[in-house]
Amino acid sequence: MAGNSKRRGAIRKEGTKKGMVVGSGGQPRRALKGKGPTPPGEMRPGHPKARAAARRAAQDQQQQRRRPVAGRRGDGETPETVLGRNPVVECLRAGVPATALQVATGMSADDRVTEAVALAAERGISILEVPRNDLDRISGGALHQGLALQVPPYAYAHPDEVLEAASHSGRPALAVALDGVTDPRNLGAVVRSVGAFGGHGVVVPQRRAAGMTAVAWRTSAGTAARVPVARATNLTRTLQEYASAGLMVAGLAADGDVSLDDFDLATGPLVIVTGSEGKGLSRLVRETCDVTVSIPLAGRVESLNASVATGVVLAEVARRRRVDR
Repeated sequence: MAGNSKRRGAIRKEGTKKGMVVGSGGQPRRALKGKGPTPPGEMRPGHPKARAAARRAAQDQQQQRRRPVAGRRGDGETPETVLGRNPVVECLRAGVPATALQVATGMSADDRVTEAVALAAERGISILEVPRNDLDRISGGALHQGLALQVPPYAYAHPDEVLEAASHSGRPALAVALDGVTDPRNLGAVVRSVGAFGGHGVVVPQRRAAGMTAVAWRTSAGTAARVPVARATNLTRTLQEYASAGLMVAGLAADGDVSLDDFDLATGPLVIVTGSEGKGLSRLVRETCDVTVSIPLAGRVESLNASVATGVVLAEVARRRRVDR
């Protein structure tokens, strides 16, 4: 009978049986192995979420490269880097506070580089020689010309400190509030005018407004070191508090209630409110103003730059206060 033969090879040896083995899944060498949990869509090639993440990364990189050479626009809460020989020298001349001057290794020096190093050494600013690749990485592809200046965040004052500075001066309070001015050069120019005409400070909104970046510092020509710039969480509420403290709130507007020539109340405590060139004063701020003042213009010019208009009014206020003494 088949299977009962005692001849050699007729009976399989134990452990040599072919076919399925318990626990092998059928074929041990071909058994399926677990691949773990399914990864998120952002990590799966070809997935719509992965493509969207790649687009966002490309957009962020493109925006990084479009940042201005003279330093990125910031809100004053994070450090920034001033790039380029001329911007760096101008910042050092203006007394912009800085923590370090970075110079590319092997860079050909000219008068601007020599002056930048000399000014940094004179002010005790750290001078670091770094590989050019490091500056390329810091600048995000922008032109740096082998020079970079690290600028710390600006320390804003509180709006109440402007009133305190006025009370200690022994003169009627004079401040400027900027409503929606987004160009840091305008902010720097206003700070410079406030310092030149005896003002006690500048107030800017916390959001949707220019901050004290390196560009604003440079435009102020160092005046920002002496004139406090305060940041208001709510500009309308701050102006109301100034009014309660006895200051007249005067907004600048092309269709103002009174002309600057007839503005007889300029000798008392005053806060001048300047809006943006395009939109002017916002509705709530304008409603908060006690009076709106217009600047008489000759010719076909419809309006002035925000910083220029503020300087004109400050000069007139200073003149009337000198006459009133």
